[in-house]
Amino acid sequence: MSADAPHIPVLLRPLLKAVAPVSGVWLDGTFGAGGYARGLLEAGADRVIGVDRDPMVFRMAESWRGAYGDRLRLVQGTFSDLDTLAGEPLDGVVLDLGVSSMQLDMPERGFSFLRDGPLDMRMGDTGPSAADLVNTLDEGDLADILYHYGEERASRRIARAIVEARKTAPFETTLQLVAVVERCLPRPKPGQSHPATRSFQAIRIAVNDEFGQLIEGLEAAERALKPGGRLAVVTFHSLEDRVVKRFLQARSGGEGQGSRYAPARAAVEPAFRLLSKAIGPDDTELAENPRARSAKLRVAARTDAPAGRADRKSLGLPAPVLKGHPR
Repeated sequence: MSADAPHIPVLLRPLLKAVAPVSGVWLDGTFGAGGYARGLLEAGADRVIGVDRDPMVFRMAESWRGAYGDRLRLVQGTFSDLDTLAGEPLDGVVLDLGVSSMQLDMPERGFSFLRDGPLDMRMGDTGPSAADLVNTLDEGDLADILYHYGEERASRRIARAIVEARKTAPFETTLQLVAVVERCLPRPKPGQSHPATRSFQAIRIAVNDEFGQLIEGLEAAERALKPGGRLAVVTFHSLEDRVVKRFLQARSGGEGQGSRYAPARAAVEPAFRLLSKAIGPDDTELAENPRARSAKLRVAARTDAPAGRADRKSLGLPAPVLKGHPR
């Protein structure tokens, strides 16, 4: 990758190896700094469609996108609509889930608990911000989000403290929220994550409807891919990976067909063929990019079976999504 790419794309080398040979039309549903799109083009893709909900990433790409001419087409939108945005059958789809390093490193985006900035966390430029959720949701809904999206065991204590603090002044900045969370948790021991890690993850997921987008994006990829087309998904935490794993199991015919205690499920013609188990970073990548330590890559190939719809309750989606909140 050339030196003007601001961030290292996670698991790019094993991804390109798993989907080789790269050819045809690919869609990068989380374009970001363009690392995966450029990697695919340099590996042999005829064209790449780059999709992102964040208009800023396309402005940042202006300095280098011209080198690829009409081989690179950029489209603003969410990957849940990738089949419509592509407008043509695809040979491959890449999704790199979660917040990008580029967004984390910009305090004005409000994703980081290490730098002060407006409490925003929106990956795009529309919809309620993190401040809107923190200042308006009731204590029970806040606790549900913190517990189900962040696996925060102190969710009720933190939610109660947030509601109490906003009586004095509304939350406007990231460090205001960090201070409240830190007061609710013990000081971390050396090597432990920052006390606000889980809370910020949870609120970010809620703001961006990340699990709703994920399942709709996986189904959109199933609709868009040609027979033999590749789907590659990179996840960064266990909640994301569980949903992707269960989706691919269910849509590849690997889901259980019932037991003596549960009704048998109707047989479904597999829409995908699994190409590998989860792939993690090797020592070389970890040395180059410590942020890759929790990443996992899953890859599958599309069959010629008709596209379908996954059963939401079987995918391990966190409870707020199943309740329809927040959407």
